[in-house]
Amino acid sequence: MKACHIFFLSLVFAMIFHHASGADDWTNFRGPGGQGYSTEKNLPTQWGDEENLAWKVKLPGAGSSSPIALGEKLYLTCYSGYGINRGEGSLDALKLHLVCVNSQDGSVEWDTKINSSQPESDRVRDHGYAAATPATDGKNIYVFFGKTGVVKFDLNGKKIWQTSVGDGVHGWGCGTSPVLYQNLVIVNASVESGSVVAIDKESGEEKWRVESMNRSWSTPHLVAVGGKQELVVNSKDEILAYNPATGENLWSCKGIPDYVCPSIVSHQGVVYVLGGRSSMTVAVKAGGKGEVSEIWRARVGANVTSPVVYQDHLYWVSDRNTTAYCLKLSDGEVVYQKRVASQPYASSVIADGKIYVVTRRAGTIVLAAKPDFEELAQNKLTDGTQFNASPIVSGGKIYLRSDENLYCVAKGSR
Repeated sequence: MKACHIFFLSLVFAMIFHHASGADDWTNFRGPGGQGYSTEKNLPTQWGDEENLAWKVKLPGAGSSSPIALGEKLYLTCYSGYGINRGEGSLDALKLHLVCVNSQDGSVEWDTKINSSQPESDRVRDHGYAAATPATDGKNIYVFFGKTGVVKFDLNGKKIWQTSVGDGVHGWGCGTSPVLYQNLVIVNASVESGSVVAIDKESGEEKWRVESMNRSWSTPHLVAVGGKQELVVNSKDEILAYNPATGENLWSCKGIPDYVCPSIVSHQGVVYVLGGRSSMTVAVKAGGKGEVSEIWRARVGANVTSPVVYQDHLYWVSDRNTTAYCLKLSDGEVVYQKRVASQPYASSVIADGKIYVVTRRAGTIVLAAKPDFEELAQNKLTDGTQFNASPIVSGGKIYLRSDENLYCVAKGSR
């Protein structure tokens, strides 16, 4: 009887944990672990306006942030009132939105608007005033709006707190997304204050700050090493690692001598870092102390787009030269480099043995996830604006976001 009782409780706890973690949920920028990788199968390779398109919804504002998925809800940020069409509107009218969309039918369930902190940059090049992807712990949603600060909302869109991390602005705006670690929300506030800042999730109070960020639009990355996690951030000239609980500096490595935008990925305790106008990739083993050396450095990379790791290889498509790259994780050897049809601004996602590459104006290119270049499809949707947001995968569906619309792509639709 006692053994049965223990088994029943174990089963209940397992079910609760599975529900809380949400195997199909995509709760932060680039999904689980910030890696741009999904284990889901049976995803479509081809789609269009009349093929495998489940729904399309017009959004209440523009933006470059990706949606996140929690249960049957999608959450994403937008902006309105200024900056949609150059020269139109008043900067004082700029509104920042957190929007909830039903993932089953595309209906907008709520739209919470807040005022932007003024004076804001009067022009944000390329990606506008809503570029940071939200993050959720399943109970609340955390959004980074640059100078306007980090904002906590409940799942019904009610604002709980708002915390400033600095008042700096830039013509390229804010491009980094929040990372959640235990009781903390961590943001790269390079533009706003040249800092990495950790905020208590409950109170909204700042818990630690390190003033180490220089010309960085890169989202921080948590890497597992030695039974713990390190927070690795990419800054001009340096790759830096911190204790995410305290902000203590753990190690640093010579980085990329230019501004940096791509997010970091990792595999088996090694981090892979891209960036710079001259394009460079650096591999560094985490877990070190003090000044460390890279494992390898390659003279290929990307300026904006982030890579993905899959089966001992590193893949990405560069926004600088519209070239698809595949490198060996072990030594950085270039396995292939092939031109593709159009420029991406979004970061790629790997799922179902395929690499999904969203280009700005020429649709989504689908490549085979293997070290032999093979283009499987190029899928276009009728949309008069740009696609700058990275795709997400959740519940057997692919979600794509343009400046005007959110799309749900699913096999067998229409």
